[in-house]
Amino acid sequence: MEKKWTYKNYEIQEGLKPGSSKFQYFFVVSEKGMKKGNYCVWVEDEALSRFDSSKNFDTIISSQRENWKKWITEKIDAQDFQNRALKFDLTGKKEINLSEMKEHITMDSKL
Repeated sequence: MEKKWTYKNYEIQEGLKPGSSKFQYFFVVSEKGMKKGNYCVWVEDEALSRFDSSKNFDTIISSQRENWKKWITEKIDAQDFQNRALKFDLTGKKEINLSEMKEHITMDSKL
């Protein structure tokens, strides 16, 4: 994971999915070394231009990271540690419980 930060008693690691050509930005929340939950910001290819006309991942992260951090801190405040994705497509965004998805996403470099 590329970055680490803390919020309350939790450590959060974040970064792009290694080796992926898709935009999947993960946050892993841990408490005292024990993983509490995984969260993913998933931007469909056709929706990338909503954030940056050149579809540059680094530019998208720079411009949106604070919004995503707020989403994570809200989940921590609510003690909502279910694995979730915030998925952006052409129609908008929706929050998805990852355990209910037909198409699973993982942080591993292999799908």
